[in-house]
Amino acid sequence: MGNQKVNCAKSTREAGLGHALLSPSSSHRWLSCPPSARLCENYEDKGSDYAAEGTAAHSLCEYKLKTALGIEAKDPTADLSFYNEEMEECADGYATYILEILEKAKEICIDPVVLIEQQLDYSRYVEGGFGTGDCIIVADKILHVIDYKHGQGVLVKAQDNPQMKLYALGALELFDGIYDIASVSMTVYQPRRNNISTYTVTTQSLYQWADEVLKPTAKLAYAGEGNYQCGEWCQFCKAKHECRARAEYNMELARYDFKLPPLLEDDEVEDILGKIDGLISWANDIKAYALRAALGGKEWSGWKLVAGRSNRKYINEDAVAQVVKQAGFDPYEQKIKGITTMEKTLGKARFAELLDGLVEKPQGKPTLVPESDKRPAINTAKQDFSEF
Repeated sequence: MGNQKVNCAKSTREAGLGHALLSPSSSHRWLSCPPSARLCENYEDKGSDYAAEGTAAHSLCEYKLKTALGIEAKDPTADLSFYNEEMEECADGYATYILEILEKAKEICIDPVVLIEQQLDYSRYVEGGFGTGDCIIVADKILHVIDYKHGQGVLVKAQDNPQMKLYALGALELFDGIYDIASVSMTVYQPRRNNISTYTVTTQSLYQWADEVLKPTAKLAYAGEGNYQCGEWCQFCKAKHECRARAEYNMELARYDFKLPPLLEDDEVEDILGKIDGLISWANDIKAYALRAALGGKEWSGWKLVAGRSNRKYINEDAVAQVVKQAGFDPYEQKIKGITTMEKTLGKARFAELLDGLVEKPQGKPTLVPESDKRPAINTAKQDFSEF
């Protein structure tokens, strides 16, 4: 691959180091709500299928990138429980994207350094702070930090992303004295959301944030001090279903007595709109927590466990088909493949070639979102009539 140095360190997962109390992945939460860091220590980390799938995708991405750089690596696919064609395609795209950044780095630096799954230490600012960077490219003038996100539920942005900033600080600890780094480019690569988000800052502004915001807030978080604050970061908090601060925050809506909108002032409706998604999320968390506790034997006064509604299902589909055929009927129905499945069957290029003009994307159902949402506003019937 030409002139570049490649360092493939063991990740914190491989080294058995676990997670830091004030980890990069949870930084948005503990920077927004410092005492939540210690509060979450009281809860077991049960993991999830989503997390396991993400870990599998990262392993495949690491293999693809090493192979693309000419580094010998073991193909992990046989050991990946969540491996599929989509994951393969995502990992290929990730490796290709990294190579593109590397080629640009070579234009300004004769010997850029590529760090893959690199342990990064930012304990100068955060007590016990460390993490693992997916890919770091170090060159004169600029440091690139790339983080792979396999999830498709939450769109992750690079702008002012504290996780990315912590990775960048850890990389600067290693190389800022060796390379003349003036700026840091932080990129979130999230292929299943068609999202490549990049945010660039000067090293001076990053250091300023570390001294003025990160260091004092991390000190509070490590000590379990500070104020509880509620926001979108609560969805990733282990204590979210029991947190009193979150309950009080969401119960503020009760002061409206849930009157019909025509009985409320416009500013009151706007206030409710800003909180209602969080209220729904909180209410669902409470229901899920109460159900888990009841399944474990806890009795809630005035409530009982019952069997939910269910649908009939075949015990053995092959046996059903055989019996129905013998009775003189066709047990099967024919249905065209869905667009995603069809695209995987044909491949993207062939899909576009064959079905161009036969696929459309209708306008989605109207929905209210904050003005910060990047989607363009649509006209209402009133606006259309006025323009006419």
